[in-house]
Amino acid sequence: MSDTIGCPKCQSEFTYEQDGKMVCSQCFYEWTPGETADEDKILDAHGHELQNGDSVVVIKDLPVKGAPKPVKAGTKVKNIRLRPDSDHNIDCKIDGFGSMALKSEFVKKA
Repeated sequence: MSDTIGCPKCQSEFTYEQDGKMVCSQCFYEWTPGETADEDKILDAHGHELQNGDSVVVIKDLPVKGAPKPVKAGTKVKNIRLRPDSDHNIDCKIDGFGSMALKSEFVKKA
């Protein structure tokens, strides 16, 4: 058996060590072994840590596939749920749109 460490970002087993860091040959993610606990934090556009149940404000107009209008900047979203394993890492309900997933880079903590 090999002692390779799987990539925390894409879960690939094809990793190698370079200059004291681990590198994934699939997604080219670099990390220091033992520091992956901070990677699980989800941050808003201003670098504040988000938690389940927080309220956030959308910071730019976001087009919604299949909807005639975008989610407007300044829309407040209450009671978010975080999904750290996904690209769209916030699950929420927005009035007038229903359930949807947002990226944390397009919101700020309210």
